[in-house]
Amino acid sequence: MESAVTKEGEHDDASGALAALAPSDAVALARLAAAGDAAATSRLVGSVAPRVTKVVRAILGVAHSDVEDVSQQALISFIRAIGQFRGECEPVYFANAIAVRTAIAARRRGRVEMARRDPDADADKVEAEACSPPEVLASAQRKELMRQLLAELPAEQSEALAMRVVLGWSLEEIAEHSEAPLNTIRSRLRLAKVAMRRAIEREPAVAEALGVSL
Repeated sequence: MESAVTKEGEHDDASGALAALAPSDAVALARLAAAGDAAATSRLVGSVAPRVTKVVRAILGVAHSDVEDVSQQALISFIRAIGQFRGECEPVYFANAIAVRTAIAARRRGRVEMARRDPDADADKVEAEACSPPEVLASAQRKELMRQLLAELPAEQSEALAMRVVLGWSLEEIAEHSEAPLNTIRSRLRLAKVAMRRAIEREPAVAEALGVSL
């Protein structure tokens, strides 16, 4: 299929299609991108890239050296998967779900290496200006425990937990983007919670920092 940017007239046709397809500019862009429109694909990627990077950073850690590379991997996966987008939600949700999966997979692959360094060092330095030392320590422990847990859990559980905790999605949203029944999502989150409790029990000092009772 010829790109919509090969000729000025064709680009104008694409703009007309964009207006006709809205419910939203982003959904219309996604539909055009799925149809092979290079200009729409470029604009779509630019619109979701900041949020994708934010999700990847939240899962890997602010100071993780691979944030940029993993974000690029997530965007490439997003482009490759855009043909599957059905237009039932904003494309950024679709991109976020892919970012979660990509970042968790990267975290899982690199967890041995990550154990040798402190991925929260830079974040803690920034937070220290506004927080007391105990609060900084508790925040760092919560973040790192969550990242370790996401790397250890089965993929479906880790994705559900990240969508719930990192993205703040409702159970219904997680079910929609995971293409799984609501009760299945509840089960995955319950199992993830059990795994988290076990992780805390292995290191009781973390329980106090997390503010939970065993």
